[in-house]
Amino acid sequence: MEESVTRKFVHEDSSHIISFCAAIEACVLHGLKRRAAGFLRSNKIAALFMKVGKSFPPAEELSRKVQDLEQRNQSPGVQESTRKASKLPSLSPQAIKHLWIRTALFEKVLDKIVLHLVENSSKYYEKEALLMDPVDGPILASLLVGPCALEYTKMKTADHFWTDPSADELVQRHRIHSSHCRQDSPTKRPALCIQKRHSSGSMDDRLSLSARDYVESLHQNSRATLLYGKNNVLVQPRDDMESIPGYLSLHQTADVMTLKWTPNQLMNGSVGDLDYEKSIYWDYAMTIRLEDIVYLHCHQQDSGGTVVLVSQDGIQRPPLRFPKGGHLLQFLSCLENGLLPHGQLDPPLWSQRGKGKVFPKLKKRSPQGSSESASDKEEEEATDYVFRILYPGLQSEFGKVARLVETEKADIYILKNGIIACGVSILWFLTGLQLLPPSLSLPRAPLKLLCDNMKYQILSRAFYGWLAYCRHLSTVRTHLSALVNHDIVSPSVPCSASQGLTAEVWEMFLQDSTSYEEKELLRLVYFGGVQHEIRKAVWPFLLGHYRFGMSEAERKQVDSQTRACYEQTMAEWLGCEAIVRQREKESHAAALAKCSSGASLDSHMEHMMHQDSTISNDVFESVDEVEQPEADAKPEDGKRPKLSNGMIPDGASSPDPCYPSSQNFLVTSPCSEQIFSTKDSMVETAKAAVCHSAQASMAVGQGPLSVDNALVGELLDMYTVNLHRIEKDVQRCDRNYWYFSPANLEKLRNIMCSYIWHHIDIGYVQGMCDLLAPLLVILDDEAIAFSCFTELMKRMNQNFPHGGAMDTHFANMRSLIQILDSELFELMHQNGDYTHFYFCYRWFLLDFKRELVYNDVFSVWETIWAAAQISSSHYVLFIALALVEVYRDIILENNMDFTDIIKFFNEMAERHNTQQVLKLARDLVYKVQTLIENK
Repeated sequence: MEESVTRKFVHEDSSHIISFCAAIEACVLHGLKRRAAGFLRSNKIAALFMKVGKSFPPAEELSRKVQDLEQRNQSPGVQESTRKASKLPSLSPQAIKHLWIRTALFEKVLDKIVLHLVENSSKYYEKEALLMDPVDGPILASLLVGPCALEYTKMKTADHFWTDPSADELVQRHRIHSSHCRQDSPTKRPALCIQKRHSSGSMDDRLSLSARDYVESLHQNSRATLLYGKNNVLVQPRDDMESIPGYLSLHQTADVMTLKWTPNQLMNGSVGDLDYEKSIYWDYAMTIRLEDIVYLHCHQQDSGGTVVLVSQDGIQRPPLRFPKGGHLLQFLSCLENGLLPHGQLDPPLWSQRGKGKVFPKLKKRSPQGSSESASDKEEEEATDYVFRILYPGLQSEFGKVARLVETEKADIYILKNGIIACGVSILWFLTGLQLLPPSLSLPRAPLKLLCDNMKYQILSRAFYGWLAYCRHLSTVRTHLSALVNHDIVSPSVPCSASQGLTAEVWEMFLQDSTSYEEKELLRLVYFGGVQHEIRKAVWPFLLGHYRFGMSEAERKQVDSQTRACYEQTMAEWLGCEAIVRQREKESHAAALAKCSSGASLDSHMEHMMHQDSTISNDVFESVDEVEQPEADAKPEDGKRPKLSNGMIPDGASSPDPCYPSSQNFLVTSPCSEQIFSTKDSMVETAKAAVCHSAQASMAVGQGPLSVDNALVGELLDMYTVNLHRIEKDVQRCDRNYWYFSPANLEKLRNIMCSYIWHHIDIGYVQGMCDLLAPLLVILDDEAIAFSCFTELMKRMNQNFPHGGAMDTHFANMRSLIQILDSELFELMHQNGDYTHFYFCYRWFLLDFKRELVYNDVFSVWETIWAAAQISSSHYVLFIALALVEVYRDIILENNMDFTDIIKFFNEMAERHNTQQVLKLARDLVYKVQTLIENK
């Protein structure tokens, strides 16, 4: 329905269409009479539409079209050629299931048919049916007008790439075809990858294209030139299989030449056909980069010719068998032309002999003293050849070894079955020796030299590979050792920890603190979380409000001190707020007076906007958004601000001794730089002066007293700006969650203002309310939540713009993914290089609060707090990496760039499998720990 409003074209294979058809079908079938559905028909929609067609021409025409589609799609005896000639589209099982509704939608008659059913509902439906309802039935028919006005197309429209597919559709596609996907899971992937090797010729090397895109890439297009194409080239994918025919093509791009072989069964597929997507023939298709190939072994037979490609690592690809004729020679000719000017075949394919150009004639060596006729010699002319692919200017170690066996009469030895002992690998060499004819004598010295050089190369490669691994491991230990604790924690959940921290265990601990050690309790939280009923009691321990082992009396004393400090803090900032409100009231009155006298408000508004924006630090708002003072937040005239417990602040206020000064925080705003260039004691003095002025003014019933200290004026300006930000953010913080009633939103505001009063040099930054909200939901106590939030912000404060922790997070993420998943890192680097990991910014800033539903936020947060002492104080990195790894195959399959991955994770917010992510995060911590220990 949304697409019918926002778009003009919709792709026929969109998953939204299937969902839409299913919903309409459920509505149409609701309350349908048995006689209208047909007693013997399994397809009730078909029976209904055919019955409607007897009296309604659009339904009759639709029935004829759908029956024709069904007959052609489902008849097993239809020949392949007939299906191709009819150009019948391949339909997915879901599309066939809802074929009648889907076709009616595409033919733009669905709204008319449903309206006919509504107008004649008594004939087809029971009394309780949806279409019998005098309101719902006509509404449904009216809603279908929009979708029936859309154009449905198989072509990729301009907005198709941006809006389709959605994140949900990508996940569904992955679930459909992941059963036959041959990519390794992250848990099976090696912990360290030195170098990516391209030695496989399977469809894994297809750059993760979709089926349709892959087939389209076989044709001439703007990115690649088609150099050669031949159908019915045979390949035997496995030893236990017969050779199967396929399409061989040679493609030239700006920097690489690629050879592709695709089974014929895949050449006429459609993306919408699920059987096609899951076809096993995708495992047999090959994509080979010619720059990885060193040798081409060519064998000519009466039935055609065969080419075997051998790569640099000595692995041979399945033989390509050409049909009878000159196809082998044509393929080699196109290949040689495509290599120019940067590469060439050695020896050259064409050599001048007589009047025409012929294949190079390399002869076998004959034994000494043998007499042969001219015809015998002609018959013994070699028909098997080996060509090297050379790139002038690039030294090839394989070429050096191959030249060691050159003799005066032949460049290479032609063996009995065409396998050439040219030093590609020991396997090839030994195989060649076994197949040498007894009469063929090879010089001893060159062979010994060849063996010695090959042995040297193998040992050298092994040594340098080991050395590279050791150096890389040293780098890993240096950069990653600080990210995890040194005590290795197995990722498997122990039986004792499978339930997490339960109420029974917690009760035993409270009765006898020696029954469980602190680390044992944290281990239970790390593996299983905290039972929801006891979170209110456990979280103050996890956050540091209480210490493990405190007695009940000691905890009550801590609570008493906390409440006293909180009430004192509220008295201070409420006094300051009274001054702010009075100033705003006077400023507003002055502005109205100017307006009534004809003066313009522009200068006044400009001043207010400038004052608010000079220290703006919103992290999620658009740069164009300008904060405006909120008049509705002002208290009513004549009313004094109250504390959360209903008390009215009185008495002189003083700096709060319970909380240290904020001298360690980085000051970033212009006002802060002026105020806090002096000692922190001046800040406390200013606070006391402001509060004393406010309370004195309230006591005598007058306006605020004049404070000559410019420091206090600047402080009031800063607090005014922060107060407006807090009020705006509090009103929109999780307003759809059941807990946040107006009374609880007021609690949230009180706590936030109290915290900012103690950290006015930093000020409020958007996102802080998101960190406070879950604490208040669980603790439901202003004072305790304030204390716990203060403890939480000791770690989280540096994630905000005034701190430098975010850059460190990004750098660590880059190191982790580069080592643990080099394939995904390479994709990120190639697709616009988003290895800066800016898409993780919101994850780190809010500890994944906006990515998960509330219950999952509780689980993730308490696991992070426990992990600091169990496995890693940087556990958020491993959760972020796990969140990426869960969808790594989808990211690789769709070749996502930076825009795609941001869009994907935004759509997946609050839909993640949190337990799967946490389990994978524990696995990743364990992998890094064992990697550092080299076990």
